[in-house]
Amino acid sequence: MDPSEIKERIGRFRILVIGRANAGKTTVLQRVCNTRDNPEIRNCAGEKIDPALLKASRERGLHDIENEMVFQSNPGFVFHDSRGFEAGGESEFDKVKAFIASRSKEPRLKDRLHAIWYCIPMDEESRSFTQGEIKFFSQCDTGSIPVIVLFTKFDALYDVEFAQLRKKETWKHAKELAPKHAEESFANGPQLKFLKDVRWPPKCHVCLPNMDKDDAECGPLIERTAETIDNEVLQQLFVSTQQTNLEICMKYALER
Repeated sequence: MDPSEIKERIGRFRILVIGRANAGKTTVLQRVCNTRDNPEIRNCAGEKIDPALLKASRERGLHDIENEMVFQSNPGFVFHDSRGFEAGGESEFDKVKAFIASRSKEPRLKDRLHAIWYCIPMDEESRSFTQGEIKFFSQCDTGSIPVIVLFTKFDALYDVEFAQLRKKETWKHAKELAPKHAEESFANGPQLKFLKDVRWPPKCHVCLPNMDKDDAECGPLIERTAETIDNEVLQQLFVSTQQTNLEICMKYALER
């Protein structure tokens, strides 16, 4: 199917973003959409929502997962946001589970959920999974919808390794070695072991350091997401959203 025909038929690539408070979700989405602006938010009827009303609702503990977030810099994506299960406990988990189930059964491909990005920050001291996260990967069958785990704020692990290296290395050498040591330690750490052993493991994971910087690299996230999409039409739609990533566009154009 021609890319222009796919866009006309399906429109936008739909992603559910899950993550606890301060997981860096908005920052990641801004980098993916190449902007510093906040998204435009609309309700399920397509009506634009005043950000002030949204803020007031959040303060009262209200949140609607059906609301759609779109960045004007890249309207090819539509995002749905879940607060993370620590915010609403059992009720929030049930809402997410019901949302995934209902969206997977939508008759039209354009209304279905196409992927899930689960953000887990690495800057918290324990760096362990919350009970809500354990519950999601133990009890939530997402069917054909791929789940990609985003280990956000991964550069926090650089600081941990730097502190250890500094005991025997110069400041400059420790700074240079820290990222590689962090990646090696993480590869053998408890987080990935947990994800291998759960009942419903994610399709893959991505480590995202320094997302707060202007030159942040989202290429690995885009590439890994594209690799997890089994539906060729959806994969083409996802790749077509990559306005600035010519490398991935070329790769999938040549593979077709």
